[in-house]
Amino acid sequence: MPNYRIIVDLSQRMLYLLDDNTVVRGFPVGIGKMLTQSPLGDYTIINKQPNPGGPFGAFWMGLSKPHYGIHGTNDPASIGKEVSHGCIRMYNEDVTALAAILPVGTRVTIRD
Repeated sequence: MPNYRIIVDLSQRMLYLLDDNTVVRGFPVGIGKMLTQSPLGDYTIINKQPNPGGPFGAFWMGLSKPHYGIHGTNDPASIGKEVSHGCIRMYNEDVTALAAILPVGTRVTIRD
């Protein structure tokens, strides 16, 4: 049984999927802009919602920090940039693939 966790590296604008301490995959992400930066710290995924509507793309995974999550986007050109209100944006196909294997309760670390 895999022991997944997520590390979001803001300086690299990458989200890494780890199994134990081994990086399994990396995904490019969009992050919070200067005035609405992505929150540093340790969180957990507390809910998952396919097709949440609006700018959240194909999937939403809510974090234990209220109002923040990892989600898809209706603007794929924003990936790799500082554009969000603090959430972690992913390509829709990437967030859908990730959500399919990550259970609620997965640990998420956001770091510089």
